[in-house]
Amino acid sequence: MAKIRITQVKSAIKRPKNQKATIKALGLGKINKTVEVENTPQINGMVIKVSHLVNVTEA
Repeated sequence: MAKIRITQVKSAIKRPKNQKATIKALGLGKINKTVEVENTPQINGMVIKVSHLVNVTEA
């Protein structure tokens, strides 16, 4: 599988609990924090859920 790099670009303050939980599950939590994870269907679903808070690039 390919890896993707996910960077949080917006705050999770005043967002629904499920979006906050998704950000935490991805390993994010602070603006400009970046994580590199495998590109799986589960990760893709989480990224779609919070796509307005993160940027995704291929690693």
